[in-house]
Amino acid sequence: MTPARTSRTARRTAAVAAAAVLGLGLSACASESGSGSGGASTGEDESSVSIGIPSGWDEGIAVSHLWKAILEQEGYDVETQTGEIGVVFTGLAGGDFDLLFDAWLPITHEEYVAKYGDDITDLGTWYDDAKLTIAVNEDSPAQSLEDLASMADEYGNKLVGIEAGAGLTKVTQDAVIPTYGLEGMDYTISSTPAMLAELKGATEAGENIAVTLWRPHWAYDEFPVRDLEDPEGTLGDAESIHTYGAGDFEERYPTLTKLVGAFTLDDEQLFSLENMMFNYDEHADEDAAVQAWLEENPTFVDDLKEAAGV
Repeated sequence: MTPARTSRTARRTAAVAAAAVLGLGLSACASESGSGSGGASTGEDESSVSIGIPSGWDEGIAVSHLWKAILEQEGYDVETQTGEIGVVFTGLAGGDFDLLFDAWLPITHEEYVAKYGDDITDLGTWYDDAKLTIAVNEDSPAQSLEDLASMADEYGNKLVGIEAGAGLTKVTQDAVIPTYGLEGMDYTISSTPAMLAELKGATEAGENIAVTLWRPHWAYDEFPVRDLEDPEGTLGDAESIHTYGAGDFEERYPTLTKLVGAFTLDDEQLFSLENMMFNYDEHADEDAAVQAWLEENPTFVDDLKEAAGV
């Protein structure tokens, strides 16, 4: 179960020229075949790649632009299109897209995988700790949600939430609060930006705060926060984020299949990438943020290439 992805940080829209020499030895051939073309593999990748980007899902936006930068520097003709997650899954199954980098399993996107499973390809997991959380500033006293009930006054008897329609809001109301006896706390339901503003203000002022949050999110890179333990499992188990390709992806992109399959991001890498992209005003758009991130992670592509054996 994941939070509704609404009222998220606005994406940067100004265009900026970005270039970096990544030194990735991919073999993008001169094939002119388009997305979903099918046909026998020649041992070389097709030269055009289409990425479907799910609107409102920050981690998917960030990772899609990271791959766009990598592939373009290697001579691929990369097309991206943003749409609702269901539309992207439909397009992937229908051959309109080659890649989707933000499939949450086993719960969130199970219905799409079940519906289109015969026409899409699971290319691997790149993040395995996607989950709903209740977070506090790292130097505050509570270690678990059980502690929060007895230490509510340390947090101003307040739990700061997000949008009313979010899945995270519902599970907090229906499971977290009654299970841990948090009814005495003022559960504020407003918006994600409002929650982040309160989190920013409290951490800067050195005050204790408890908020509803989720992983992955750039707040874990920007603010000194940590998750409260959930011994009763009210927030659900962690999910994995997968990359999915079109049904014939492995045949049309044998080298890229290896590279995507080896791709992973840890918390520090993912949170810093999101933070640069969605919270740093100096980066004019997603592509500029990616280039800045690659400069701060100069061995990332070489490490990925080595892991993939390409």
